[in-house]
Order: sequence, then structure tokens, then C-alpha cells
Amino acid sequence: MKLILASLSPRRQELLRQVGVKFEVVPSDFEELGASSLAPVDYVKENACGKALAVARKVHADDVVLAADTIVVLDGAILGKPGDEKEAACMLAKLSGRTHEVFTGMAVAFRGRIFTRVEKTDVMMRLLTTREIAVYAATGEPLDKAGAYGIQGKGALLVERIEGCYYNVVGLPLVALLKLFGEAGVRFEY
Repeated sequence: MKLILASLSPRRQELLRQVGVKFEVVPSDFEELGASSLAPVDYVKENACGKALAVARKVHADDVVLAADTIVVLDGAILGKPGDEKEAACMLAKLSGRTHEVFTGMAVAFRGRIFTRVEKTDVMMRLLTTREIAVYAATGEPLDKAGAYGIQGKGALLVERIEGCYYNVVGLPLVALLKLFGEAGVRFEY
């Protein structure tokens, strides 16, 4: 039995390494859902399940496949990854001085079954100046991150406080993952 991470996310890989989990990466070819009328909880769950099942079909039946999907939600609207620096600045301006939600859906495919869990964290971003937004957007850091910021990088200076799991905002809530592995009957060793 091997753990297969269905993600190329360097942040998810680093978090698993940080707690001593051995895994292999097999990226999923599942096409994430586009704009949707689904509630954020259902949206991330569907994406995570789709990714996990797409990889589970390619690996050994006894392998454990882990997939995740993280989104930023402001006023009920999902903020995806910005396409460019201008879009990143626009997203950051919307988030400035406000509280938003970060949802991560996780799915574990194991022995023909799928197990899911969703974690939510509230994030309060401090009030940002136009210059601060432009400088951060120009770093390039926001371009591959939902909501246009990375709390584990320079974006840490944008966040005033959080309520919930820090690792969820990074992209993989580790304690929730431990519980999910337990539900799936997977031994999580560290």
C-alpha cells in the first residue's frame, strides 16, 4: 500500500513531508468544475472526489489516493487563481480589510471507496493600501494561489488573523487529514 498524492501542489507536498509522510505524486487529469451554483462545501468536495477517482483508476487497488481542492470565498463568490497581475490586484482589493472563508475539500480513494472531508477557515485580511496591493501582486506569488495570496509566503503580511486551521489556508488541513485517514482505515504514521 502506497500513498498517492493526486496533486502537483508544492505546498501540499511540503506539508506532507513536514509531518514525515511518505508519498508518490500522480497528478490528476480531472478537469475542475468551472463556475457553479454549488455551495462552496459541495464545490470543493466534488473537485477533490473527481481528482482522487481519476488517479485511483490508474494505480493499484490497494494504494491510497489523496486529492484536495482549496478555494477562497468572499460574499458567497469563489475567487479562483488570478490569470495575471492585474486580476491579482483586483482580488486583493476586494479582500482588503474584510473577512473571507477558505475551504479545502479532501478526498481519499481506497479499496473502491471514497471518503471526504471539508475544512473551513475564516481569514481577516488587514486593510491594504493601493501601493501594498501593487507591490505584492508584482511579486508573482499570487498567480498560482486561490484568492491571489499565499499565507505561507510574503502574503503572511497581508493577513491580520485567522479563525480555524492555518494549514487549511495553505492548502491541506493536517489534523482534518489525520481524521479522514482514520475514517478510511488508513494508518497515518509520522
